[in-house]
Amino acid sequence: MMRRALALAEKGLYTATPNPRVGCVIAKGEHVVGEGWHERAGAPHAEANALVQASATAKGGTVYVTLEPCNHHGRTPPCAESLISAGVVRVVAAMRDPNPQAAKGGDRLAAAGIRFESGLLQEEARELNIGFVSRMTRGRPWVRMKIAATLDGRTALASGKSQWITGPEARKDGHRWRARACAIATGAGTVRADDPQLTVRDVETTRQPLRVIIDSHLETPPRARVLQGEKALVFAAASGKSLPNAEVVVLPNASGKVDLAKMLAELARRGVNELHVEAGSKLNGSLARGLRG
Repeated sequence: MMRRALALAEKGLYTATPNPRVGCVIAKGEHVVGEGWHERAGAPHAEANALVQASATAKGGTVYVTLEPCNHHGRTPPCAESLISAGVVRVVAAMRDPNPQAAKGGDRLAAAGIRFESGLLQEEARELNIGFVSRMTRGRPWVRMKIAATLDGRTALASGKSQWITGPEARKDGHRWRARACAIATGAGTVRADDPQLTVRDVETTRQPLRVIIDSHLETPPRARVLQGEKALVFAAASGKSLPNAEVVVLPNASGKVDLAKMLAELARRGVNELHVEAGSKLNGSLARGLRG
């Protein structure tokens, strides 16, 4: 039942951000009477969708949910209260909710006399929401770097030419990682050299991630493709210059470059759970050296 709930949660892999990906199954014995998943922020939560499907048959049932039911009024009512009203007798959560505003739904259920348990397939549930957990517990997104390199550690020829080191399957896989990310980041050097779009194209998705450029001296060409379409977010070390179709955020460090730690905190503040980085060796090196832990 929990594996089915995890499979349902994965349906929100590309769409649920900034909310967690959650799936829910309501069962009577070995029979499923309702199931649901959370599609996007503002839409009903997984438990609410499962309760609608189960209707009156939810009474006396067991709920398997990948994340502890929420315990606060946000855009939707608290799921803990909905489960209590539905008359379920047991709730099994894969993991507790790391969001302090929504947590302790399990305690609310237990106080109402409903048997509550957590920890079943916890690691799988945590991996599915690794960015959400990072944002809630560390105040920064989960950073994932995609690096295409040859066996001798090169990312391009001596001339700078780099298309293509990888093959079609690797590039499609890269787009799957882009699609699940909340934001895609690169450096100004990569923008000037490769003129990337930083969009999802090889997989179907209804959402394009936020495009982020790390550009200490605002050297991004105004006609760069990354500045076309939806507004981009540019992190710089100094102000005094604007870029078309971009919001510039100035976060300098002592060396006159972008403060990467503060940048991640700002992205977390904006609801970014997973940051996918496709950049050159300099930015990759700075991230690897400075953002461990």
